[in-house]
Amino acid sequence: MTDAASNFEFERLLSDALHPVDPPPDLATRMETAFASIAELAAAELSNWADELSESEVDALRDPRNWVRPVVAVAAGTVAGGALVLLELRRRRRPSGLRASAESLLKDLRPD
Repeated sequence: MTDAASNFEFERLLSDALHPVDPPPDLATRMETAFASIAELAAAELSNWADELSESEVDALRDPRNWVRPVVAVAAGTVAGGALVLLELRRRRRPSGLRASAESLLKDLRPD
C-alpha cells in the first residue's frame, strides 16, 4: 500500500468512527422520568427520615456525623431537580435566526 492509499484509508476510518450519532427519540422522556423519580425518592427519604426521629435523635443532630442521610437526600433531590429544569429549558429553546437557518439547511442536505 502506498502512503497516499494508507492515508486515505486512515482518514476514511477516522471519518466513519467520528460520524455523529443521533440520540434515541425517547431519550429526553426517559431522562425526565428518571430524574423525577430520583427527586421523588429523595423527598420521600427526607420525609421518612424526619418522621422516624425521636427526641434523642433530634438532640443527636447536633453531631455532624449524623447529617449524612439528610445531606445525601437533599443533594440527590437538588441535582435531579436541577437536571429536570435544564431538560425543560432545553426543550423549550427553539433555535432562531442564523442558527435555525443553518440547522434547517443541514437537515435538508443530509441523506436519510
